[in-house]
Amino acid sequence: MQDTTILWADDEIDLLKPHILFLSEKGYKVTTVTNGNDAVESFKNNYFDLVFLDENMPGLTGLETLSQIKNINNDVPIVLITKNEEEYLMEDAIGSKIDDYLIKPVHPKQILLTIKKLTDNKRLVTEKTTMAYQQDFRNLGMTLNDNLSHQEWVDVYKKLIYWELELQQLEDSGMHEILTLQKAEANTQFCKFVERNYIDWIQNPDGAPTSSPQLFKKKVFPKLDGKGPVFFILIDNLRYDQFKIINPIISEYFRLEEEDTYFSILPTATQYARNSIFSGLMPLEMERRYPQMWQNDEDEGGKNLFEADFVADQIKRVLRKDIKHSYNKILNIDEGRALNESVNNLMNNELNVVVYNFVDMLSHARTDMQMIRELASDDSAYRSLTLSWFEHSPLFDLLKFLASKQVRVVITTDHGTIRVKKPSKIIGDRNTNTNLRYKQGRNLNFNAKEVFHIRNPHDAMLPKLHVSSSFVFAKEDSYFVYPNNYNHFVNFYNETFQHGGISLEEMIIPIATYGPK
Repeated sequence: MQDTTILWADDEIDLLKPHILFLSEKGYKVTTVTNGNDAVESFKNNYFDLVFLDENMPGLTGLETLSQIKNINNDVPIVLITKNEEEYLMEDAIGSKIDDYLIKPVHPKQILLTIKKLTDNKRLVTEKTTMAYQQDFRNLGMTLNDNLSHQEWVDVYKKLIYWELELQQLEDSGMHEILTLQKAEANTQFCKFVERNYIDWIQNPDGAPTSSPQLFKKKVFPKLDGKGPVFFILIDNLRYDQFKIINPIISEYFRLEEEDTYFSILPTATQYARNSIFSGLMPLEMERRYPQMWQNDEDEGGKNLFEADFVADQIKRVLRKDIKHSYNKILNIDEGRALNESVNNLMNNELNVVVYNFVDMLSHARTDMQMIRELASDDSAYRSLTLSWFEHSPLFDLLKFLASKQVRVVITTDHGTIRVKKPSKIIGDRNTNTNLRYKQGRNLNFNAKEVFHIRNPHDAMLPKLHVSSSFVFAKEDSYFVYPNNYNHFVNFYNETFQHGGISLEEMIIPIATYGPK
């Protein structure tokens, strides 16, 4: 506080001596001037943490002085003080990006509160946030030892993400480390929970959490009420924390009607999870129903080439009728712009499905491109990169257009992603798939403690490539490496974002419904 310096410009500064004396006693250093020109000159030649400007001064007005000071240094907070309560003046001041607005006569404690809010806010927020997390840390720690239900695990994950987003605003690295450890412990317990319950969920879905194949039936089809089109937008590979940072921007244009979650099936990989969403079926059921379209890991060619067919078939099978609908997959910015140009043609459809692959490409690119690798060096940077992409994407332009058309929008993803840190050795034959978070094949050799092993894929409604085929899933933040090129894999893939296995980040998936404001 001793170093906080304030510039105060007022043509009646002598009347403010009691205020200035009060602030001096509190440890603030106040420089006073009586007009706008002197304020600008003093601001040029000295450093100030805060500026108070009288609105009605001879010569340069407060707003004119504000403009000149902002041109010198736009980062210093400025408070406008005036006798005038006219609405137009407040609007002009807010439009000029003032940081606060006070009406004369002002009380010394009112001034003090404003100073604390603008100059000491960061420290106060840090202290309060840290204290609140320390209290919640103990509660979360005890909760993790309980026998949690799937909904309670959702609540734990949401709480951890809440604190992750709160603490990233602070410069307290110690709190970040504590949260990281707590999140790791939560993932350890969550993986045990999934191992105990996953097969039962698949075989007895009535008591299980909503999962990928139930998404349309439970979350999309009930919204087709004939009152206008529904746009179902799937942003591939969008984690819950990434959703939380783009949601406030979307909510500026839409009313958030419902924020919910569902569980991705295993493997949490696009080929399985997204096809399951669009078909409304588990992978084994897809293989049987669509033998010409379902692609197993050993098959050549794209694994998500028939999503439009799966959507159309699910509509007929579940709704028992055909409805006017569309399907669009956006792989690059040009395709996004092309969709926006033709979106008027979709407004008479009951359902429009849009898949945006950019976030998935971004996460995969991180393993291949050094520039992306550096830009997304940790989870916070990954969120920031996602936000930057979204704000400048054709998807955001599409949403703004849809907001003006009074439609409903459902936004979700097919699976999340986790930054992997722990190599887990595995041996398989040459036909074993390449995904770093799950493997399927014959005669797999692995450390049983490090994986979730499904010996009979049919138990989990997964295809069985061979009589002796099984699935293994990496848990927490581990990833599979082959012993014969161990160092290459570790150097190339360590600290990259991967999906396909079991973690809170990959399996607990956001889904939000937005309506017109």
